[in-house]
Formats: sequence, structure tokens, C-alpha cells
Amino acid sequence: MEAFQDAGVIVTGAGGGIGAALARRFAAEGARVVVNDLDGVKARAVAEEIGGIAVPGDASAIVAEARDALGGTVDVYCANAGLASAGTEAADEKVWAAAWDVNVMAHVRAAHELIPGWLEQGSGRFVSTVSAAGLLTMVGAAPYSVTKHGAYAFAEWLSLTYRHRGLKVHAICPQGVRTDMLAATGSAGDLVLQPTAIEPEAVADALFAGIEEDRFLILPHPEVAGYYQARAADPDRWLTSMNHIQQKWEADGG
Repeated sequence: MEAFQDAGVIVTGAGGGIGAALARRFAAEGARVVVNDLDGVKARAVAEEIGGIAVPGDASAIVAEARDALGGTVDVYCANAGLASAGTEAADEKVWAAAWDVNVMAHVRAAHELIPGWLEQGSGRFVSTVSAAGLLTMVGAAPYSVTKHGAYAFAEWLSLTYRHRGLKVHAICPQGVRTDMLAATGSAGDLVLQPTAIEPEAVADALFAGIEEDRFLILPHPEVAGYYQARAADPDRWLTSMNHIQQKWEADGG
């Protein structure tokens, strides 16, 4: 894909999982890739593997440093870092605050930093790793579900606001992906996500297919489109169906 030859790309949360797969794929396409992760050891390992540049640290705070590392130009920003925060409405407010900060506000801060330059040059690409939970929901994980809805809404807003000015936005919404994050979802993930889980590389493939087709919504699990349509067409029926899953999870000890 010639479009990414020598492009400057930042991928947050790229020490493993989906982020590492995205970083590898962009590098394979000829891009210059900044690998960001809170875990500096993991970030440096992936960067060394792909010939990229490691910029460890909080995804919200590294955009300027990463841009400098790329020579002053960022063509693609992948807002991939995320927290899979479980719990109900009773989850500690610190859990809610962390989920909002990482899953939503990190995206907002990056956009605030990057969009003026993109608008000036008439091009830029913002890739948001959302989750099918942002379109649907996830049992046992109110902070995650709610903030992923927020991440999707922000990506949608960016696209409708700036697409006529050259900004490309993609929202990736997979179900289960075989990563450490999936392993940490416990019994809820075992019930809902594990049966159809895919490899991180399949998510990268789906993104690049979506880029080729200039699509906003990227669905590595195509069946999510049907679930999303069912949710919109008959919310009560869909909620009843999801409640049956909730009841099964509770009966299984969730």
C-alpha cells in the first residue's frame, strides 16, 4: 500500500496485542512507526523488531515527543491503548476515572494536539481501537462498556466534523481478540468473547481492508453488523436477549 510508504505513524498501547499487530503491519507497509506503551520494555522490544522508535509513557502525554521522533510530521495516529475495566455502577470512582481517561480522554487529547496540523495540510488519519462493546455492550463491565461507547462517539464526531477537510477516521470494533486483555476478562470473557476470538493480526488485516475501501466502521467480526442493526431496530428485544446472557453468566457464578 503505497499510501503508507515513509508515513509517520504513532500506535499507542503497542507493546503487545492489537497495538503490536498494527505497528507491525504499518511498518511492513513502509511506514516509520512510533511504538508507545506504558511498559517501556515491551515498547522497545516491538520497536526493535520492526525498526521503529520506542516512546514509552502515558498515551495522553507522548504525542509531542512522538511527533518530534518522527521528524515533526504525524500522518496516522492509532489511539489503541485501553483499559478493560470490569464492574458495575458500584465500581470505585477511581476505576471509572481511569477508564474515562484512557479510553476516551486520551483520544481527545491526541486529537487536540494533532488536528490543527492535519487541517492545515489537508490530510491526516485517526484510528480508534474501540471494541464491539462500544456499539453493543459487555456483561460485567460497566466502566469499559460506557467509555467505549464514548470512544466510538468521539471517533464518529471527528469523522462527521472534519471529513470534508481531509481527515480520515476509522473506528475498529472487534469482539474477542486473543490478547492479555481478553485473558483478564475472566468468566464474562469466557462466555461472550472466547468462542469467536480472533488473532490480533486479523484486526490489522480488517483495518487495512477498511482503509482500502475508505470505511469508517471496521468490523473484524462481520457478524457485529447484524447485532448492531438488531439493537437499533428493536432495542427491547435486543436488551432482553442480552439479559439472557447476563442471567446465564450469573447462573454460572459470574
